[in-house]
Amino acid sequence: MADEPLVLGIETSCDETGVGVVRGTTLLADAVASSVDEHARFGGVVPEVASRAHLEAMVPTIDRALKEAGVSARDLDGIAVTAGPGLAGALLVGVSAAKAYAYALGKPLYGVNHLASHICVDQLEHGPLPEPTMALLVSGGHSSLLLSSDITSDVRPMGATIDDAAGEAFDKVARVLNLGFPGGPVIDRYAREGDPNAIVFPRGLTGPRDPAYDFSFSGLKTAVARWIEAKRAAGEEVPVRDVSASFQEAVVDVLTRKAVRACKDEGVDHLMIGGGVAANSRLRALAQERCEAAGIRLRVPRPKLCTDNGAMVAALGAEMVTRGRAASDWDLSADSSLPVTEPHVPGEAHTRSHSHDRDHDHVHEVSKENLYS
Repeated sequence: MADEPLVLGIETSCDETGVGVVRGTTLLADAVASSVDEHARFGGVVPEVASRAHLEAMVPTIDRALKEAGVSARDLDGIAVTAGPGLAGALLVGVSAAKAYAYALGKPLYGVNHLASHICVDQLEHGPLPEPTMALLVSGGHSSLLLSSDITSDVRPMGATIDDAAGEAFDKVARVLNLGFPGGPVIDRYAREGDPNAIVFPRGLTGPRDPAYDFSFSGLKTAVARWIEAKRAAGEEVPVRDVSASFQEAVVDVLTRKAVRACKDEGVDHLMIGGGVAANSRLRALAQERCEAAGIRLRVPRPKLCTDNGAMVAALGAEMVTRGRAASDWDLSADSSLPVTEPHVPGEAHTRSHSHDRDHDHVHEVSKENLYS
């Protein structure tokens, strides 16, 4: 334990300010400050509101995480932060905070990829990731199939959503049903009391000529909305529980079917599911059922680690330190469209001269004395 890297991670890609502390693959603290209630009246996340909420929550959340972990900021071996993808303004708050803390403490800075972090967080619960691992990431902004041979350097996209992500579809259907925001948890709750076979909704991109691993939920969302509108126009009561269950079944059917197919096609015997929608109870159950039938081992973190959090960023940062990956430069910036093929944003440390490295270390020492004494 003592020689494993102690890393603090900062996540601000959307509406939650997450700060985690890990030692190697052991979770020490996971502090989250959510601004979801501030967005609920708008029916979705408002970027400017999210950015301001991150500014207010950042320092208190970092302090809370360090206290929960029982460590001092000076004990850290590195600071990791989500550099992208995500909302530009929200990302900038996190990147700026991470740079300030890293500079003041004289610690290396690691800008990491949000999606790769969602994969890496599973190490905190189930141990080191097998290589390769197939990952199905499902959230409000992403529905992706990724093949990871090395979580710090080699993540290959297999498929992605071409329109609405699964989580986005949950939110939009919940809005049509007047169930509020966010839609995922409430639809999951209603669906448990409904019949998933009551209504046959379309399964997007599942035809023989469709892309094998891409996703599309826009047509499904529209089909559900039109079905509801027809019921209301006829003066009939909308069976909310059956609609929720049937819609949810259409989503998880496609997600699990394509994920298992990708594993078989690539000869991968491990499937990891992450992202906010991975907390969905039916997705977990159907994935387990289909993976067992196909001889695939399923890995899904507990629900709290599936949603955006700082622990996942810290986990990937710790892996970067363990594998000796280059730290990021001080000119690290947020990249709202950072591709998943870039698990982290390395600096030029590996090409610097020894004298440059000494200068860099000297800056750290000066900053530590002047800014954090």
